[in-house]
Amino acid sequence: MPAIVLVGAQWGDEGKGKATDLLGSSLDYVVKFNGGNNAGHTIVVGEGELAQKYALHLLPSGILTPTCTPVIGNGVVIDLAVLFEEIDGLEARGVDTSKLVVSASAHVITPYNRVLDKINERFLGSRRIGTTGRGIGPTYADKMSRTGIRIQDLFDENILRQKVEAALSFKNQVLAKIYNRRAVEVDEVVGELLSYVERLRPMVCDTSLLLKEALDRGETVLLEAGQATLLDVDFGTYPFVTSSNATAGGACTGSGIPPTRIDSVIAVLKAYSTRVGEGPFPTELLDEMGEFLRKTGAEYGTTTGRPRRCGWVDTVVGRYATRINGVTDVVVTKLDILTGLDTVPVCVAYDVDGVRHDEMPIGQSDVHHARPIYEELPGWWEDISGCRTFTQLPANAQRYVLRLEELIGARVSAIGVGPQRDAIIERHDMRPARSSTTPAPA
Repeated sequence: MPAIVLVGAQWGDEGKGKATDLLGSSLDYVVKFNGGNNAGHTIVVGEGELAQKYALHLLPSGILTPTCTPVIGNGVVIDLAVLFEEIDGLEARGVDTSKLVVSASAHVITPYNRVLDKINERFLGSRRIGTTGRGIGPTYADKMSRTGIRIQDLFDENILRQKVEAALSFKNQVLAKIYNRRAVEVDEVVGELLSYVERLRPMVCDTSLLLKEALDRGETVLLEAGQATLLDVDFGTYPFVTSSNATAGGACTGSGIPPTRIDSVIAVLKAYSTRVGEGPFPTELLDEMGEFLRKTGAEYGTTTGRPRRCGWVDTVVGRYATRINGVTDVVVTKLDILTGLDTVPVCVAYDVDGVRHDEMPIGQSDVHHARPIYEELPGWWEDISGCRTFTQLPANAQRYVLRLEELIGARVSAIGVGPQRDAIIERHDMRPARSSTTPAPA
């Protein structure tokens, strides 16, 4: 059976959990392959007074699907305190987290990574990146400079201590001599990390082998990106990006699954655009319409609580995401938020110093100076939250979706029309066909 990659097509917060839920019972494994607790999913289960909202940060959204195994892959950086806090919170609400599996090769966010992240961002001042200050960037930097701490290191105290000592021999010089901060004690770091060992041990394995064997058995694996295409460290609006590869290519390196096993790539695109943190955002609205989208769409970060910057949908970005990821299916979310507008602008191209760009400009300066070229589409006033088929949507809502499909260059297979788990319209079935020898989930 194939693996499926799920990515965000914008700057994150597109509602990838909605797509995971849609595939739901078809999935045997859901793998988080990049990022850390610097992003999250908000998932609403049930309706009305019985509705429950779950905010997931480090855990894969598949943790809420009893029939599948959630996996934290080797490409993720893990804050162990956050991991167990999140597990405890779900267990207290009756969610079974016992199936969770963690890669032995995933890197650990240490106390000194968190300290350095916050200090660095403050030190940059007006040149700040807009990070969450959770130690994500410094942990990935340690990984690439080969001074990182991996999950497997926690099970050998001698190796762990050696690696922490090596890392702090330099970092304490930076803290003391550049930032005039207190040095971090080796024993303090080692003691904190070792305190998680016994609880962590049963979860840890070679997840690459686990997933390979699952695919060989004919089971279905979903590879779920944190953040999104325009935050990818290589293909995003650099330097205002995250520290990992949030695109389809990162799914392979972050999970150990080879590209030949991937069958489809699903991109999630919000019906308008949002962004958290610094960096270019061509369609950003700094007026009452931007505030309308923020309030109506409840656009506040799942992890940080920060208000998101809001703007109209950008199909230059959508086309770029389709190309970079090899998108086969698009899930459009939050279409209901646009209800009640007379017209809905769609960015179809950029104007950069008088030159039209139909594709993403290659220069950082050009992206910063890009001005959106809009196409105005007629709006709709009907409540669409109860629609479950495409034909039930108002005619103008249908036109909006079809125009997005045309401009992005990939089929729109599903449409989110409300916050509830089942508030979604399926136009095309994205579920993989099961082989006759593979038992369906109970």
